[in-house]
Amino acid sequence: MKKNIMIVEDEQRYHDLYSLMLEDTDYKIIHAYDGDDAFQRLDERLPDLIILDIMLDMVTGDTFFLYVKGIPKFADIPIIVLSNSARRNYKNLNKIDPNLVFLDKKITKERLIKEIQAKIGKQDFTTTKI
Repeated sequence: MKKNIMIVEDEQRYHDLYSLMLEDTDYKIIHAYDGDDAFQRLDERLPDLIILDIMLDMVTGDTFFLYVKGIPKFADIPIIVLSNSARRNYKNLNKIDPNLVFLDKKITKERLIKEIQAKIGKQDFTTTKI
């Protein structure tokens, strides 16, 4: 069964990059381009994992994170934060979810897939260099 991954990223180049990294996997992508858009997508299809940018327009990533973790229906969804912001600015998020993964946006495909697999299990994919 395909697992759903929501990408919440407002910078088109990064959104496209993460989508491309997951293109040859068996994951189904849910696209959201800001926090408000992500709220709406949550109601349409429940993701198995969320890739989240912290610095978003409208509703910020940390606000979206707090919302997700505060609603029992969504609280168990693993989140991987990909951001260029310093992790120390958001260290309190780990108090809410000690399993939160916080990575730099310049992540490799192999590392992203490894982190996803650690959170939601392996899916079939072929490795392609990006």
